[in-house]
Amino acid sequence: MKREVVIVTAAYGNSVVKALGGQAALLSIIADAQANGVEIRRELFSEQELDALPELAENIKRHGLFSVYSVPFPLFISGGKLNPDAKQYFSEAHVLGARTIKFSLGEFEPGADLTPLRVLLDSQTVKLVVENDQSSDCGILSRINAFAFAAESLHLPLSLTFDTANWLWVGQDPTAAAERLARHVGYVHVKAAEQRDGKWHAVALDNSDGSWEPLLKLLPQDVPRGIEFPLEGDDLTAVTRYYTELLRQ
Repeated sequence: MKREVVIVTAAYGNSVVKALGGQAALLSIIADAQANGVEIRRELFSEQELDALPELAENIKRHGLFSVYSVPFPLFISGGKLNPDAKQYFSEAHVLGARTIKFSLGEFEPGADLTPLRVLLDSQTVKLVVENDQSSDCGILSRINAFAFAAESLHLPLSLTFDTANWLWVGQDPTAAAERLARHVGYVHVKAAEQRDGKWHAVALDNSDGSWEPLLKLLPQDVPRGIEFPLEGDDLTAVTRYYTELLRQ
């Protein structure tokens, strides 16, 4: 099995993305590093770039990559209602040619009516993945697990993005989360973190305590792994290739 590895453009840092002229400038680095896909971040777009999604889609295809479209918005808003702009973001993902679109969960409430979500998903070809974020009220295991159970019971065509380190930001155990959620996971965001001055900071895997490695073994082995930890150095292609090969093992 050749595991797919996705590079999250934000891993290079917002300042680097801007200095290079946008996310499209990273595609050659990612392709040369032998990664399979790129996660495009909506929050890193300028207005001009957002208007040029068809060109970006062609560029991604030309580099032999697939794409994940990450939007910095919750799937559910106050009251457990579906985000009213979700259809627009799915449309953007379609224009981008994305395989999947990623939202954070947001304010899902157990017992909420998921009919509007079903209607939306039934009209889409882009698959939905829902991530645990760093918000203390929405990114917690109980809420994520309740949503995963509800979606499964209704046979909704979606899966979870499991961010390996975001659990630390909300004071929860990543291992316990992996054991509970593994069967629902369709995409893994690989991230390591360390505490400095009482706050969590993302770090490269080689600079971490190594806890990411046994954690990955608890998660599905046949789903894409996205690199979201810092990719830094004088030779970004070499650094990216090194970690791509490490996570493909």
